[in-house]
Amino acid sequence: MTGRFANLLQPLGLREYGREESIRVDRWLLLAAFTLLGWGLVMLTSASIVQGERLGNEYYFLIRQGVAVLLGLFISGTIVTRVPLKFYVKVRAWLLLLALVMLIAVLIPGVGRTANDATRWISLGIINIQVAEVARLLIIMWMAGYLATRLELVQTQKRGMLAPSLVLVVAMFLVVKQPDFGTAAIMGMTIFLMAWLAGAHLWMMLILTVIGLFVGYEVMTMEDYRNTRLTSFVDPWADQFGSGYQLSNALIAIGSGGLFGRGLGESIQKLFYLPEAHTDFIFAVLAEEFGLIGVLALIGLYGMLIWRGFVIAQMAWDKGQVFGASLAWGITSWIGIQAYVNMGVNMGLLPTKGLTLPLMSYGGSSMVVSLIAIGLLLRVYHEASLQPVMRREQPVTRGEG
Repeated sequence: MTGRFANLLQPLGLREYGREESIRVDRWLLLAAFTLLGWGLVMLTSASIVQGERLGNEYYFLIRQGVAVLLGLFISGTIVTRVPLKFYVKVRAWLLLLALVMLIAVLIPGVGRTANDATRWISLGIINIQVAEVARLLIIMWMAGYLATRLELVQTQKRGMLAPSLVLVVAMFLVVKQPDFGTAAIMGMTIFLMAWLAGAHLWMMLILTVIGLFVGYEVMTMEDYRNTRLTSFVDPWADQFGSGYQLSNALIAIGSGGLFGRGLGESIQKLFYLPEAHTDFIFAVLAEEFGLIGVLALIGLYGMLIWRGFVIAQMAWDKGQVFGASLAWGITSWIGIQAYVNMGVNMGLLPTKGLTLPLMSYGGSSMVVSLIAIGLLLRVYHEASLQPVMRREQPVTRGEG
């Protein structure tokens, strides 16, 4: 990309973006991501076609998801993969400010849009943005920038984690107010893992772990509907047509799939028995139609994506690219944790949470942000593959000082 557009980007420090360059890609990462994406569109069509007919178009949800996929691919492929990572380090404070402003704005009456007793969206005319999805990625990017510029402080001093802890408390509080405890919990675990993998001070991490577990328990039990989810999770059949309705129908779907499944499009539970079949419980529909073989294949694809994400992070770390390594840790941990939680909820291993299955479930904001995250991983790989390995004479170890 050259000419006037490249010149407009120069004041932002993006001169490199204006140059033609061949982006090096991790083929295994792309294979896993695009297979999940394609399979997700197929499953979305199957899971939502009946609900789409009620809206007058059986492909209603597929069309909307397709638009989100194209938008995410365009942003990721033409912008994100070509912006130098050092740019995000420079603007990290603005990224954090934008995240917090969005999280506050959605709670303002008249600004935030409410659905199903949750205020999580900001309407921009023809599209609605789920702000927690965007804010989570921005905070991961800020944390990566913080680690890149404060690594020695984080590794050697307890106070090194004070700023991230404060940011995390504020952000999680705002997300819980929406309410969205699941996203807040994943955000907290992701930032914690980023600090841990970067070698943060051991005692500080242990203190934060204890505090986090205590606060998490208190938040989970302070609301009646969360207590109900906990009790229904333990025994969904005790109130099969009440609080255990979603989980019991998800378990019926998964159990009905057997070894090879009923076949694509043959799910029974998606026919108005299983709520949110195309969003939170798309995994249950997949298990019913593809059986145990399909479930194992899906887990294998997420395993490949997570494996490559951590390989890319290690590449960047070995070459002294702390921001790239931290960013890859954060994105990979977030996708891995959310996929695990979604599948765990569907199988009754975890309490019900309203979390999508990354790259598969219906949701425009989730899909666009996920594809941008994949683009960032590709950028980390590109920059790491261009630089020789650094020699570290005396690396700082966890808990030193």
